[in-house]
Amino acid sequence: MAISADRPDEAEPAASAGLSPERPDRITLVGLVLESALGLRRALGPGHDCEVGIRGQSFEILLRLLRTPGTRLRMSDLAAQTGLTPSGLTRAVDRLVDAGLVARELCLSDRRGAFALLTEAGAGRAAEAVAHHECDIDNLLTGLYCPAEEEELALLLRRLRDRVAPEATLVSEPAPETPEEVKAPADPH
Repeated sequence: MAISADRPDEAEPAASAGLSPERPDRITLVGLVLESALGLRRALGPGHDCEVGIRGQSFEILLRLLRTPGTRLRMSDLAAQTGLTPSGLTRAVDRLVDAGLVARELCLSDRRGAFALLTEAGAGRAAEAVAHHECDIDNLLTGLYCPAEEEELALLLRRLRDRVAPEATLVSEPAPETPEEVKAPADPH
């Protein structure tokens, strides 16, 4: 059962439910965002699962690493960005390590931490999955919005995301670009 009111004849119950007619119906607004997100997951999820063999959770991890400068992130930041628990991320990264798509790198400045980094094979598979994903997105959105509307929608959704999920872009410290840039902490003795 849908929770949004898209037709004028469905808007009247909102007024009788005590919602102010002077202010936008925020229940409908949030319902539309949630329904749209669910619909996008249904429409876009199966594409890269079938065509490239990368399932949703793995695709999300590979995409975030691919789009991060240096193609590596602290495991804690990657968990926060993907919404996975630390143990859930560890299991997901273990599978990607076993597949040769991701490697782990110790954080020498904080021995409790580790980085997940995209391997060359992982970057290739991620790029292939992204190309399929972009094609699926184009097929879904072509003709729906003009470029200005897409830009405005992205701006509004980014603002909403930053309010409700600020951790989605968390990067606690930039990863070194190359292993040579990793420096061991100075020995105080």
